[in-house]
Amino acid sequence: MKLRAQPINCTLKGDASKPSSTDAMIALLAKEFKACDVKAAETIRIASLNIAAGVSSDEGNGDEWPGVREKILAADILIFGTPIWMGQPSSVAKRVLERMDAFFDETDKQGRMPSYSKVAVVAIVGNEDGAHHSFAEIAQSLNDTGPAVAACYWVGEAMGSVDFKDLKTTPKKVAQTAKMVAGNAAHLARLLKANPYPG
Repeated sequence: MKLRAQPINCTLKGDASKPSSTDAMIALLAKEFKACDVKAAETIRIASLNIAAGVSSDEGNGDEWPGVREKILAADILIFGTPIWMGQPSSVAKRVLERMDAFFDETDKQGRMPSYSKVAVVAIVGNEDGAHHSFAEIAQSLNDTGPAVAACYWVGEAMGSVDFKDLKTTPKKVAQTAKMVAGNAAHLARLLKANPYPG
C-alpha cells in the first residue's frame, strides 16, 4: 500500500531558494520515510505563501490556505517542520495550527474531522532550548485536530552559531530517532489507511 507524506516548512524565511535548518530536518525524515516506502511530496514553505489570519478553511481575498489544506488532507502523513524562536514554535507554525482549527466544523456523520485517521510527525530545529515545549504545543494542537503525532528534533548550543543545516554529519541519536519516527508513522498510517478510526 503506497503512502504519501506532505512536508510543510514553517521557517520564517519566505525565500524558498534560501536553505533552512528546518528543510534539513525535513529532508532527514523524508529519507527515512523513503526507506519505509513512503513518498514525500514537495515541501510547502508556508512563509512564501499568502496564508491569511483566521480559523476557517478559506479567508478569501487571495488566501492560499485552501491549496495547502488540500495537499495536507490528500496525504497520509503530515511532516510538520518548525524552527524554535524564543523557546516556542515559529509564528508561521502557529498560523498553520490556527487554520487547521477549521477542521472542527467540517466533521462527517460519525463526527470525524477531515484529518481523522491521518498521522503527523513534527520536525523541530533550533539553537536554544525549547524543543520539548514546542513539540508539546504542536502535538496538542494536532491531537485536537485529528492526526496522531510523533517528533524528531535537534537543538544546538544556546546562543550558538552552528545551525542543523551546517552540521557535517547528522548526530547519531537524531538519525536513530528519525528512523524510528518514520518507521512507526508509516506503520500506523498503513493500518489507518486500511482500517480508519471508527469515530
